[in-house]
This record gives sequence, structure tokens and C-alpha cells, in this order.
Amino acid sequence: MKKLSLVSFLIISLFVVSVSAHATGMRKEFRDYEISTVDDIFMSKKIQQVWTISYDSNELPVTVMKRKTLEGVEYVVHSKYFDVSYASTSDGFGAKEIRNSWRHVPKKISNAVLSGDEMKRQEVITPNKVTDETALGLIASYLPMLVNDDYTHLLN
Repeated sequence: MKKLSLVSFLIISLFVVSVSAHATGMRKEFRDYEISTVDDIFMSKKIQQVWTISYDSNELPVTVMKRKTLEGVEYVVHSKYFDVSYASTSDGFGAKEIRNSWRHVPKKISNAVLSGDEMKRQEVITPNKVTDETALGLIASYLPMLVNDDYTHLLN
């Protein structure tokens, strides 16, 4: 009888945890994404290329703008709720806080949506130089981990 009640308790606990994880928007797999080039005739001289990354066809994609800087190249990611930059420099490729002059979303809101701990972990994703294609793939793969669990629904 004890064995049966223990098994029942474990099954019910597993069910409750899975239901509550789904209800709170816990992290899901973001393996499927689509990267599209944006052809914009009104692009400023400081922006070299623009792409969008979509994780779900029902949601707004994030926009990635390639900017040349003195240190290398920055891929500036904008969404409706956060801004972040991924830089390719002599130190490698990784996440960094966006410059205030490039910011579209207030810093306070962006900081609430993005994980500071994960930002530190992503400071150097690879020590190697990357091509645009590689950079976009890394951004699409690592960006969901940068978003706090409570806000992952913004990507899907």
C-alpha cells in the first residue's frame, strides 16, 4: 500500500510540475528559427545589413542590425521589449550591453527582460572571428537563453 501511495504521489507531483511549468511560460526549446534578410532602402550609412530572426510565425521577430565599430562588428538585436548587442572583436564573439545611443527600449525594461547572469556567461561565446552567417546562427541559438524565464513567451 505504501508503494502504491508513493507512486501515486510521484505521478501527481510530476503532473502538477509540468502543468505549472507550462502555465508560467517556462523555457521551451528554441531550435526552430528563421533568419531573413531585410532589404531596406532607408538604411543609414552606419548600418551595414539588417536581418530578422523569427522563432514563431505568430509573434514579432527580433531585428538584428550589423554595425561596424572601432573594435570590430556589432550585431545589435532589437525587439519590442529588449535590446542587446553581440560583438565580434579581437577577443572573440559574445553578448554585451547595447550602447545607449542605439537603444530603442528603456534600459530598465530591457534589464528586467534579460538575465544579467546569462549576459556574463555569454560575454565570450567563441574566441574566434565569425562570419555573418555564423554570428546570426549563434545569436539565434543563444538569445533565448539570455531572456529571463518569465519572458520567454516574448520569443514564441
